[in-house]
Amino acid sequence: MTSINEQPIPAARPVIGEDEIEAAVRVLRSGRVVQGPEVAAFEEGFSRLVDGRHCVAVNSGTSALHLLLLALGIGPGDEVIVPSFSFAASANAVRLVGADAVFADIEPGSFGLDPAAVEAAITPRTAAIMPVHLYGHPAAMDRLMPIAHKHGLAVVEDACQAHAAALNGTPVGAFGSGGTFSFYPTKNMHSLEGGMVSTADAELARTLRLLRNQGMEQRYANEIVGANMRMTDVSAAVGRVQLGKLEGWTEQRRANAAYLDAHISAPAVTTPPVAEGARHIYHQYTVRIRGDRDAAMAKLTEAGIGNAVYYPTPIHRLKPYWEPDQKAGHTWDLPETEKAAAEVVSLPVHPSLTQGDLERIVTAVNALGENL
Repeated sequence: MTSINEQPIPAARPVIGEDEIEAAVRVLRSGRVVQGPEVAAFEEGFSRLVDGRHCVAVNSGTSALHLLLLALGIGPGDEVIVPSFSFAASANAVRLVGADAVFADIEPGSFGLDPAAVEAAITPRTAAIMPVHLYGHPAAMDRLMPIAHKHGLAVVEDACQAHAAALNGTPVGAFGSGGTFSFYPTKNMHSLEGGMVSTADAELARTLRLLRNQGMEQRYANEIVGANMRMTDVSAAVGRVQLGKLEGWTEQRRANAAYLDAHISAPAVTTPPVAEGARHIYHQYTVRIRGDRDAAMAKLTEAGIGNAVYYPTPIHRLKPYWEPDQKAGHTWDLPETEKAAAEVVSLPVHPSLTQGDLERIVTAVNALGENL
């Protein structure tokens, strides 16, 4: 039970400091508030995180996924292979362009797409693979990219939770046809709200810029059908401040995770493994709990330790996907996905944690013991 003098430790804590407030006020006072110089500067700065790729800022991570699929020409009649163990936005973006989401199982360690399952899911209609770098751990890009090249498929990286994660020295967002990032307030860095697309293809980047701005590069000279998915300069200014702090925050997250790895010893709890060559940036510190997960979470909450399940219902079991599949008589065989959804719990790992917070987390988790 939480002591009277102990405040609950939140599972996540968005940072909005004086630097961010001053940046936002500066832009508001300038009068240039929509897709102006701050957006361009944010794109240039973020490019350094993705090996110098072209970057196109938009208004959300979902918009980034949506526009990248559109820019790649993916639409009705196409299939995109996605993990079901992810936030719904991954598959929603596929549906929004009129394509079909084909769900493949995950690897139990990284929670990313299982390359063998991906290869087995490829059909003549497959147009793209969408690896999700879930919780900040890179997917198995070293094994997924050869499969994509072999079959001539686009690779759309959902890196919305993985800013500055890397595999064998290559940052996520720099492997595929394009990468997508989210700047929602609970992410490792944010812009109040926003997203980014990265790509090595200059023509694809130009198409993305047209799509985000009603199909225009010059005012009223519409070249294609587009939408309004622009980022504001206020968001970009906040994002630029956060980008400057990202590396320090990331190292603090990694240090916090290392402490938890070293000190959590409850037999019922498995700490998150890290693949060889992977730089995990711990958007979430996600453990597996064997036994009664609800009881474990209740005990953690009683001890004042924030915790959450991401994601309790795999996408293929959500109503917009489950009901059409049932009507079509289609079922998905995703045993690792189902197991992960039943076992995962995310614990606080954010950079605002103190040493005392970390010790409290460890004490509460270890008190779970083995009889859940």
